[in-house]
Order: sequence, then C-alpha cells, then structure tokens
Amino acid sequence: MAGGSSKLRSITVADAAADELRRRIMSGEYPEGFQLKQDALAVEMGISRIPIREALVQLEGEGLVKSVPHKGAVVSELSISEIAELFELRGLLEPRLLKKSVPKLTPADFDEMDGIIAEYRRELHAQHQARWGELNTRLHAILMSKADQPRTLAIVNSLLQQTDRYTRLQLSLSAQSTRRAEEEHDELVRLCKTGDIRGAAALLKRHIDNACEELKQFIASRRRLSA
Repeated sequence: MAGGSSKLRSITVADAAADELRRRIMSGEYPEGFQLKQDALAVEMGISRIPIREALVQLEGEGLVKSVPHKGAVVSELSISEIAELFELRGLLEPRLLKKSVPKLTPADFDEMDGIIAEYRRELHAQHQARWGELNTRLHAILMSKADQPRTLAIVNSLLQQTDRYTRLQLSLSAQSTRRAEEEHDELVRLCKTGDIRGAAALLKRHIDNACEELKQFIASRRRLSA
C-alpha cells in the first residue's frame, strides 16, 4: 500500500514539474536552446532529480524539449517557416479528404467523434495539455478516414503528427484559443452530420489557417521580446 502511495506522489510531482517547465518554455522565460540542467532544476524546485527527469521525458514527447549530445536536455526551436509549410499542406489536403470522406461516415464514426469531443473538452478545461494533440489528431483522422485515398491520408497523418507540438502550443496560448478550438470542432462535426460538406470543408480550412496564423504571431512576438 505504501509503495502505491509513493508512486502516486512521484507521478504528481513529475506532472507538476512538467507543467511548470512547460509554462516557462511557452512564456519565453526559457528561450530556444536553453539548457535544462536537472540538478539545478531539482534544487530550485525543491524536489529530487527523478521527477525532473520524468518531466523532461514528457516534454520531449511533446516536442518542447530535445536531447543534445554533451548538453543534455535543451528547449527545442520553434520554426515559423516549418509551421507555415506544414499547416499550408494540411490546409490543402485535409479539406479535400474531408469532402470525399463525409458521405461515407457512419453513425459509429460520429459516436466516436462525439466521445472524443467530450473528452477533449474535459482535458482542455482541466489544462491537461499532454492529451490535447492526441485527441485533436484522432478527431481529424476519423473525419478523413473514409476518403479511400490511402496515400494522401498517410501524408496527412504524418503532417498531423509533425504539427502535434504546435497544436498543443496554439491551444495553450489563451482561453480564447481553447474556446475557439472547442467551438470549431463542435461545428465541424455538426456540419458533417447534417451533410453540409462544402461548409465543413471551408470551416476546416479556416480552422487550420487560424491555428497557423496564431502560432506565427506568437513566435514572432516572443522573438521580438527576447531580441
């Protein structure tokens, strides 16, 4: 029993450390390339190195941190040009796949999407950022899953994985960002349910473009402040 309690405390401390490190990275307090020294962070936060190490592994999975030989963990770079290219490709391909997929979506597909949206809403409101990208990717993937274009779908799934880090960042920027994401996902699924394929495709394009522009503005603003 005591061992289980200790494990729960360790997970809680690691999550809290990840939340604090994520906040510092997102705010620009830790700029791109900043070295995240486990010993110093552990002393500053008053915890052992184990939850710090777990937190850094979690943030590396989110793309916010990367491991560099002879330096250890450093804050990853955020690339405006990469964002522009990845989201432009998504904006071109996802609406095309959606148009082909929507007529073939089944009630079971819509039930699954409703479940994802409900879970997505809970995670957004609870600020559990680690799952935002995963749920966003699952929702988009189901919407396009019946397009019968496997090669294009494979490209889009790869793009969704590559933009996962940026998606989480965009959602975390403000309460307005999370609220708009909720509203756009709800409306997107509603339009698909009612068979408004043209409206759904147009909304999906705006949804992707909005995320792209918000991210580019955020990164440009943060770089101006740190210059």
